Amino acid sequence: MKSRIVFASMSESAGKTSMIVGIGKALGKKIGYMKPMGDRLLYQKKRLWDYDSALVTNIFGLKDKPEDITMGFEHSKLGYMYDEAGRKAKLLEIASHIEEGCEVLFVESGRNLRYGSSVNLDAVSVAKDLDAKLVIVLAGQDDTLMDDMAYIKKSVNMHGAKLIGVIINKVADVDDFRATHTDAIKAMGIDILGIVPYEETLTQFSMNYLADMLFAKVLAGDEELLRPVKHIFVGAMSASAAQRDPLFKKEGKLIITSGDRSDMILAAIETDTSGIVLTNGILPSSNIISKAAMTKIPLLLVHSDTFRVAKQVDDAVPLLTKDSAEKIGILEKSAKGLELAKFG
Repeated sequence: MKSRIVFASMSESAGKTSMIVGIGKALGKKIGYMKPMGDRLLYQKKRLWDYDSALVTNIFGLKDKPEDITMGFEHSKLGYMYDEAGRKAKLLEIASHIEEGCEVLFVESGRNLRYGSSVNLDAVSVAKDLDAKLVIVLAGQDDTLMDDMAYIKKSVNMHGAKLIGVIINKVADVDDFRATHTDAIKAMGIDILGIVPYEETLTQFSMNYLADMLFAKVLAGDEELLRPVKHIFVGAMSASAAQRDPLFKKEGKLIITSGDRSDMILAAIETDTSGIVLTNGILPSSNIISKAAMTKIPLLLVHSDTFRVAKQVDDAVPLLTKDSAEKIGILEKSAKGLELAKFG
């Protein structure tokens, strides 16, 4: 039987998808991927699929369509469509189809360890039904990490599941973490498959990602849409006041301002700016658009007001995209520090 590995996490945004991408690249093997319980719904061209499924499919050039590797999104609908036997049969059918011609099958669970439990599509149930290895990805915050470990050990029924270990992700100080926590984790009988350091680049999103998220119209600078956003500045004051603000002087900043604020837009164009989001649906003058095009600074137009857009950007989760070559390279390098033999 092919190697099957289920990736789970205790909390949302721990880095399951990123670990799958990094490990898949580092292994250098033909991989398959499925996500039985979708939790990041996308609707495009009259089709429903999961964001992570579409991402992994695109990055690795997989043959299966994103909508075919997810059984569903709604608990109630899945509960109506499948009884226990039918659910397991469908799960095995999808897995068997996907892994044809592959050396290893990666299976991603939902947003946390209990997600999908009511329809038996939680990570532990899926790992048991697929006779797969189980890996849990944990975010390396000291205040909750050991609680997560203890919960896994004491409260999660792993009977029949093959938990091979945990990956500690986003660790600020790897050496300090090893000295402080490694012995305690090993004493619990849990294997550490690797400790992945925190990378600030992975927390930044690109102007392209922002344009898609805001459904923005690109007015200029489309050739530089992969620029990362390192800082966010809301231009609600005068341009002269903004230029005295230390944040405005930082490189890689995003400016959010109304389209009629010519002074603010010109001031942003003349500094190290990753991009400008123009709000209220107001189109600036043609000479400003031309200047942005000449300096190759992305200019995005949206119809929402400045406050609403600023809130959307502040709440944005910096998800990986298929064009994130630098981030994918970082993930591959980090994955090479894991016990890769356990995943092959």
